[in-house]
Formats: sequence, C-alpha cells, structure tokens
Amino acid sequence: MTVLAATALTAAVVPGAHAAQPKPHDPATTARELAKRLGGRTAGAYADPATHKLVVTVTSDADARTVRAAGVEARTVGRDGTALRAATARLRQTARVPGTAWSIDPRTDQVVLSVDRTVTGAKLAKVKAAAAALGQAVRIRQVRGTFRPLISGGDAIYGANVRCSLGFNVHDSSGTAYFITAGHCGNDSSSWTDGSGNELGQNVDSRFPGTDYAIVQYTGGADHPSDVDLYDGSTQPITQAADAYVGESVQRSGSTSGVHGGTVQGLDASVNYQEGTVDGLIDTDVCAEPGDSGGSLFDGTSALGLTSGGSGDCSSGGETFFQPVGPVLSAYGVDVG
Repeated sequence: MTVLAATALTAAVVPGAHAAQPKPHDPATTARELAKRLGGRTAGAYADPATHKLVVTVTSDADARTVRAAGVEARTVGRDGTALRAATARLRQTARVPGTAWSIDPRTDQVVLSVDRTVTGAKLAKVKAAAAALGQAVRIRQVRGTFRPLISGGDAIYGANVRCSLGFNVHDSSGTAYFITAGHCGNDSSSWTDGSGNELGQNVDSRFPGTDYAIVQYTGGADHPSDVDLYDGSTQPITQAADAYVGESVQRSGSTSGVHGGTVQGLDASVNYQEGTVDGLIDTDVCAEPGDSGGSLFDGTSALGLTSGGSGDCSSGGETFFQPVGPVLSAYGVDVG
C-alpha cells in the first residue's frame, strides 16, 4: 500500500481547542450521533445511493423505533457492529499481510478485505483462507496497483528529503498557529519550507505507523488562513471538523494531483503498509498520487481527514485512505477555523 503525500490546505492551527461541531440540525450529524448512541448494536450510518438519505443500520425492532423517532431511516441487518469489529480483529490475527486493507461497509453489512497486486502465492492463499473462515461477514476485493504511502511533491511542503502536502491549519486556545499533515511525512523531516524555500515551521510531534499524523508549529512569517487550495485560483473556507460517513461525497486536495472527488466507502479501515499497520482510517474511492500525502479531505466547510496512502493514480483511479481529523485535534488540543 502506498502512503500518499497530500495537498496543502490553508487552515488555521490552535492547540488546546476542540473540533467545531457541525450544525446541530444537520441530518448527517443526527445519523452519526444515533450510530454512536447505539454503539456495537449498529454497523454504522451511510448515505443511500438512490435516495441520498442517511440510513442507520440496526438489528432489533426497538433500535429501529429509536432511529425512526429521530427522523432518520433505519435498516435491519443480520450483523451488528460488534460482530463486524470481531471480524476485523480476527483478520488482524490471520490476514495481516503487507498489501492488504480492511474496513467496515454498513451498506452491505460486511467487512471489505482489499488485496493489492503484491499479494500473491502463499500470501494470497493465507488471506483467502482467513476470509473464508469468517464466511459472509467478509468479502474480498482485488485492487489495482500497490498500497503505499505516497511521499513526493505537494501545495507543497518541503522537508529535508521529501515533499508532502499540508493538511489543515490549526491553532490552540492561546492562538499559537500550527498545521497538521501525515505522520509518515513528519517522520522523514523535522523542518518544513514552502516551494520558494521560505521557512514554514518545525515538527512538534509525528506518529506513524499505528496512526498517521503530525503537527508542525509555524515559525516563519507565512500566512495561515483556515481554507483549502482548490487549484483553480480559489480556496474553500474550513470552519469546522466533522466525522465522515459511508456514502458521503468528499473532495481531496493535494500538491501533486490537485483536487479530486469521490465517496467514502468504509470506516475504521486498517491498512497494512510495508512500513507497518495503520488503523482507524477512512476508506474512499478518491484518487491520489505520491506527494499528495498529508493533504486535506473535506466536505464543503468541514475538515474530515489527512491523506495517508493507497493504490492507483488519478489517470486510472484508485483507493485512498485518510487519517480522520477528529483524533488529531483531540491528541494535540487544537482546532480548525
């Protein structure tokens, strides 16, 4: 799997603050809150591709009534979130092979086990046997290309030996400015400049593998507005952070390939890169390329994630994974907007 270097966002960084919440009456927010309340009794929420309405999966009539009373559609399925997470835990023991990834898809009530082209022979047989042992709870999907972190050029940030993309500008409660990017980028450089060689900042912390995020404190004189570069001469303001949901239409900005869109395919994804496993990711069908790593995943004014890695390219398409923004903001006590 490839870790992708992502496009730079111009967002504002602040340690110590909490992520801003979406509008309270947003149906997507209601569906996500219901899914959280139900916990392991639901496989999650998703956008119905035909009606575009939010749906929450349930396994009991009582939970279905709770969901419908909140004005959200309910769908009864055979496997709850506890069962699907047990399947992913089993895959960690039996199918943890570089070149594989898995995520929960509430639309099909299954775990999707992705296998890239490097998984062949005995390794492929091992993965197929692991999936077969879990029956209909798991389905295998073959992926073109190779899963890898994509480190290369980006609305770029330049380290000692790498080019990545800025994710979002953030700030702490005192107003100190930072930006967040991918951890695999932060592991490769302790200081960053822009494309003209102007100083941007110094790493404060970097985490990869396991998770994939880093935070950099601004030390130069660069402006750091809370927005994302749309690569057409305009920007998208970022005013809040939000959780992604399956079926959500999203966009990604990165310094190599610019802006591309797609949909969220799964959540709680685990990706087995050659460098190690990263958990808790957002799985999408948005394309990305080397140098896009660290760049921003967003939906309108909402920050969703940081580009981690994937397979394919923006000519043939691909699968890209993103580190959710929420845990990053919480870890460092910062906020967007």
